Amino acid sequence: MIEILSPTELPRAKETGALVADILQTLKSRSTVGTNLLDLNRWAQDMTAEAGALSCYVDYEPSFGRGPFGHYICTSVNDAVLHGLPYDYPLADGDLLSLDLAVSKGGVVADSAISFIVGDSKPSESVAMIDATERALSAGIAAAGPGARIGDISHAIGSVLSAAGYSINTEFGGHGVGSTMHQDPHISNTGRPGRGYRLRPGLLLALEPWVMADTAELVTDADGWTLRSATGCRTAHSEHTIAITNDGAEVLTLPKRAQP
Repeated sequence: MIEILSPTELPRAKETGALVADILQTLKSRSTVGTNLLDLNRWAQDMTAEAGALSCYVDYEPSFGRGPFGHYICTSVNDAVLHGLPYDYPLADGDLLSLDLAVSKGGVVADSAISFIVGDSKPSESVAMIDATERALSAGIAAAGPGARIGDISHAIGSVLSAAGYSINTEFGGHGVGSTMHQDPHISNTGRPGRGYRLRPGLLLALEPWVMADTAELVTDADGWTLRSATGCRTAHSEHTIAITNDGAEVLTLPKRAQP
């Protein structure tokens, strides 16, 4: 299913996007050495409820997971890259943490992810990997606009990631959003320009480049949800929800300090 929002619905999408960005930045500021992943989940739950929003994760039960997710945020640490199930783990100095959050408010979903390093230790390889996903995300956004095709976005993302030396896994990628979290079209993190669905004003897309340092192979953790690198290498993940407008692509999940 592909939903196209009307112009009157876009303000609600912006409100949801701003909320997701605000929650993620608050959680990032609280992610210090010793912070427990379960505390991050509890804070995400509290902030979602206080805003009158609904979690897209707590009852989420797709074919690739084991039962309902049961938590309010994905917390992926070091070799975990996607769908990280929060558990009793205190963050350590130098941990690479990815937070992925999707909520619904006013009937519209926004989805975003950030990766960062906890504490004072900043391993250069991890910094470079996070930077590559952020640059790939920016390239994908720049390639989006009315009349462009999904393949244009995928090609832009993949070109940055490949140039940075990373192999690209195509099992999971970006997707449409709207009244639900995961919709068509699927947006692979590599592809051929000029191919796929043609973008229209009112379309909401979640773009999410992610990489693993030395592999493209995933393994599923014993919890049935967390996806890790097959080699145990570190990983990174960046994501924004964008709206296709008559003028191009508008990022809905920018932190307030980064908004124009």
